[in-house]
Amino acid sequence: MVILTVSCASFNNAAKYPDMVADVDPFSIGTVNASFDQTFPPQLRTDTVEVIFYPRENKVALEFKMNLGQYRQFWDKEGRRLFAVGLSRYEEDFDKHRLTNNYNKTSSVYGKFKSRFEWKATSLSSTYKSSPVVQLGYRFRGDSPFFATRQLKADEETKTNEGLTESPSFSIYFNRAQAKELAGMFDEAFLKESVQSKGPTPALNTIGDEYQP
Repeated sequence: MVILTVSCASFNNAAKYPDMVADVDPFSIGTVNASFDQTFPPQLRTDTVEVIFYPRENKVALEFKMNLGQYRQFWDKEGRRLFAVGLSRYEEDFDKHRLTNNYNKTSSVYGKFKSRFEWKATSLSSTYKSSPVVQLGYRFRGDSPFFATRQLKADEETKTNEGLTESPSFSIYFNRAQAKELAGMFDEAFLKESVQSKGPTPALNTIGDEYQP
């Protein structure tokens, strides 16, 4: 009976999550350094980004803190593909000296996709949600070009705070080594290998425990 319960649970999850890689809870697959805009002083600030894989949804979340907020940006399979393809094009443009210092023309030169975003304005606030567009391109900061993603503003969807109507807009900057490291974590083969050591989440046995007096 227990085996039947587990099988039913797996079947239900498979129906609920059509892109499911494995019936496994989210887990960290590593960290990567990236840079963010800083107002005072006006320069880039490098922070550590936690990379979390959600096997049931086949999404990877970048979790990080910025200002007082806690952010979680989700990348689906298409977004991850665009990141890898965009990085390859960026490296070719970099090596052939084709980069131009005009962010209005280069902010989405490598594509864009619809993301999912969750954030807390402070550690004590509610979790807010939105579905923003994320652009992939590059941007010069000083004399250095960075492979960059730009998340646009989007309507806040939970409606739990009447004064908060939009999710924030922000950029994440990667040098070539950082972008390559993240692209490796976005790789489908790497993600599938990462779940092999994880067993399926056990279902609750609602039938009752066998007991021998």
